[in-house]
Amino acid sequence: MDGLGRRILVAAFDGWNDAGEAASAALAVMKAEGEYEPVFSVDPELYFDYQYTRPQVSIDAQGRRTLSWPETTILRPSRTTRAPQVWLLTGVEPARAWQAYAAEIIDVALREDITGFVGLGSMMSDVPHTRPISVFGGSDNEALRSALDLERSTYEGPVGILSVLAQTAEEAGIPTATLWASVPHYVAGHTPSPKATLALLDRLEDLTGARIPRADLAGEAAVWEASIDAAAADDEEMTEYIRSLEQTRDTWDSPEASGDAIAREFEQYLRRRGDGPGKPDRGDPRR
Repeated sequence: MDGLGRRILVAAFDGWNDAGEAASAALAVMKAEGEYEPVFSVDPELYFDYQYTRPQVSIDAQGRRTLSWPETTILRPSRTTRAPQVWLLTGVEPARAWQAYAAEIIDVALREDITGFVGLGSMMSDVPHTRPISVFGGSDNEALRSALDLERSTYEGPVGILSVLAQTAEEAGIPTATLWASVPHYVAGHTPSPKATLALLDRLEDLTGARIPRADLAGEAAVWEASIDAAAADDEEMTEYIRSLEQTRDTWDSPEASGDAIAREFEQYLRRRGDGPGKPDRGDPRR
């Protein structure tokens, strides 16, 4: 995958960019299934508002109380191979000083000789849980769009830290792409969405050429879908609503659907959006 090179930084954040915890869970799976070592963490005093993202207290094995502060950490693979490798950028979306934050992160990426950047996000959407999860792949880099069959975003409006990092990376000469999973809005705010996490990891592997672990996400996704089926079966209104979403999705996916018809349907959907991925049925994945 010449477009992103062989040293690829993949980022996901808790918070605004993370409906159904799909994006942050994707990095959690990669971290748990791989061998990584930390190379950098931001100073939390500079970027986090503790009234918004509070430190957590826990008790260790010796019975001592310890505090854990909000953080952003870059992890690199412990072993070097000739195949494409993935660095991880994980943490909480910062509350302030975004320009300084992004500059600090990208400075470290340049120091690590990162050749490509991929941001992972997830948004609440008008989609049914019974169909494959859609993942939008976009880039502002013309060469990358051509090489990896990505789209160019036409979105205008509020953005999250992923967009700020992506633009900063591009300005520093690091080719950048973003992947956004569409999570059914009627469940995204209540439980994690392993089906969306799995879809993101599948697309990430296709995009980067790196071997991406999935753990037991396939089984968890099946259980997740079955549990929603069971809940909807007891709610006639919900059942009918999901059926209408299925019909719309099937129309978009049918061979008979024209490009113009799909575009009109999608434009109508976008006009109903609000101000971000964290609100039901109002996100634009193309950020």
